[in-house]
Amino acid sequence: MKLVKKIIIFCIQLISKIFRWNNLRACRFTPSCSEYAVEAFRRMRLTRAFDLTVRRILRCHPFCEGGYDPLPMAQSENPRTG
Repeated sequence: MKLVKKIIIFCIQLISKIFRWNNLRACRFTPSCSEYAVEAFRRMRLTRAFDLTVRRILRCHPFCEGGYDPLPMAQSENPRTG
């Protein structure tokens, strides 16, 4: 994994731990926004992961119902395309 991705993942995990420490864990989605972001940066190109993460965070607001919202399958992970 590239160094930039490792740094981004470390920052996401650090922020997540700070929020948990302050009892501010209130994500409306499953997986949580931080889990979603970490998985996106592990599995996808940097630009795609950043795009998905920003879109997810923008959907996380009081007027959104939330719920189960998994990371979309990457093209290579789609069972129909191989």
